[in-house]
Amino acid sequence: MSNIPADLRYAESHEWARRESDGVVTVGISDHAQKALGDLVFVELTQIGKVFEAGDAAGVLESVKAATDIYTPVGGEVIAVNEELADSPELLNEDPYDAWIFKLKPSNARELESLMNAAGYKAAIGE
Repeated sequence: MSNIPADLRYAESHEWARRESDGVVTVGISDHAQKALGDLVFVELTQIGKVFEAGDAAGVLESVKAATDIYTPVGGEVIAVNEELADSPELLNEDPYDAWIFKLKPSNARELESLMNAAGYKAAIGE
């Protein structure tokens, strides 16, 4: 069974999103996603200042099994990236909810509400 924190929102593409107290949205990958990918060996981070629409590809994860895009669960401007992941991509395997990937200043905060809650995500992944 995957760890699915109830305080996060989830995209069908297995990213999680958390609204911070200042309105910023922090993005990472779910426990289910990191398990499916296996040992992560490379993370291609996006650039600070880049603006995305919800669902845009914003980076790449490479594991010993596969490579996959990281998608933005909500639209907005990237204001921070987790530089630690460039040298230590395995942090996403160790704790995918602590090892965030990037932070966005959302262009429409209501987009977060269209993402799945924990129960919806649990059902979507068949757990």
